[in-house]
Amino acid sequence: MGLDWTTIDRFVFGEAWTHSFIKSHAEILCERIGPRWATSDNELAAATFIREQFIQDGLDNPVFEDFNLPTWSHKQTLGTLVEVNKAIDLLPFNRCPACKLTAPIVNVEYGTENTLREKKNEIKGAIAIMYVGFEPFSQPIPLSDRLYKLAQLGVAAIVCIDPKDGDRIEYRNAGDWRLPEQAEAPVPCVSTSREHGSILIKSSDKLFKIVVEASFYKAKTQNVDAQLTGHAWPNTQLILGGHHDTVLNSSGGNDNASGTIAVLETARVLAALRSELGISPGCTIRFATFSAEEQRLAGAGEYAKQHCNPENNTRLVINLDELSTGYFKGVVLAFPHLRTLIQSQLDSMGDGLRCHVMSQLDSTSDHFPFLRQGIDAAHLWRWRFHGRNADSNYHHEPADTLDKINVRELKEYVGQLSRLLLRLSHIHPKDWPTNPQTSNTVKSRLINERGSVIRVY
Repeated sequence: MGLDWTTIDRFVFGEAWTHSFIKSHAEILCERIGPRWATSDNELAAATFIREQFIQDGLDNPVFEDFNLPTWSHKQTLGTLVEVNKAIDLLPFNRCPACKLTAPIVNVEYGTENTLREKKNEIKGAIAIMYVGFEPFSQPIPLSDRLYKLAQLGVAAIVCIDPKDGDRIEYRNAGDWRLPEQAEAPVPCVSTSREHGSILIKSSDKLFKIVVEASFYKAKTQNVDAQLTGHAWPNTQLILGGHHDTVLNSSGGNDNASGTIAVLETARVLAALRSELGISPGCTIRFATFSAEEQRLAGAGEYAKQHCNPENNTRLVINLDELSTGYFKGVVLAFPHLRTLIQSQLDSMGDGLRCHVMSQLDSTSDHFPFLRQGIDAAHLWRWRFHGRNADSNYHHEPADTLDKINVRELKEYVGQLSRLLLRLSHIHPKDWPTNPQTSNTVKSRLINERGSVIRVY
């Protein structure tokens, strides 16, 4: 006898909407715990809370999965215009090396080839000032490529101008995360605000002093994992995940308490469906929160190595990151072989949700380590796309607070994810399309895509 999807959907949406713990979870993660930099005591407190919720909600085998992380931290970061003794606000890029240097300023604008040719006699040994954004009407060049080009030309350091207004600066990353293990700052890289950037641009050729106190070390951190074991095909699995860590000094409302909470709530709803109506997933559904997404996707990388192997046939991974950027529109795949299958399940849900396939492999979040293994890993159609909520502009900064979480939209995410995952779990393994991807085909594709900007529309 088939499943009564009308009854299931009523239960799932009722549970997701009227029995929601989104607000209380958000208060704990963002206010009681706060910033959750991987390896910190706060991050451990968040992981402990997540595991306790998995236990309380009746999931199978909730565990910590420890690993050692090559991490980084910084203390004081100072910028001074020497001749006038004026302080300039600076924030180091993640994994910026320590430095203490004084050099003349050179304005390289957007760091394009034309500007670098014009300034070639001024660059070596100087501190380059560069806009983060792309030069209007020119072929966009990834920030990481521009930083590395400046390093090759001999700059002493790079100051990037944050495009946000209101004297705001966010943490950024210097390397190309298509090869995250090699993604390091080629020289000291820091950001300044748009307002202070304009001061530096007007101070070209003047001496600027940069001091960054930073250190690299190894420390223990942990992913959190639990599951609902499939009653028909327990060795076939779907994975729903999202990172629980934040950048330094941010309570991470949107990035990524929103995704963490959606993992917790989807797990709770489907566990309640099993305990109250006796309806279990057909295949196993794993629920994971990852450490160290903000540190080169390290937690998801560890998780993929541990859990995605021939013994655990992984059909699909769905990554939840920054869900408060906008309402749920559908699913975005990396590989095309599942598109028809996923769209058919979305159609059965009757809400006009769509499935699309990206033209490039997106290395900016925790789906990427799975893609490198040839496993299709999706994110949801709202992240970094047109029509974003204005609050999502508060990113990698202290202002990404509890109020940036859109509770009403998050309830819909939970309900729709629960419906989709349960439907997918009941598709017989033989009815899933064959995955033609391998780690080698992905590696070749990544080589071809290096130097390109990820298209997000």
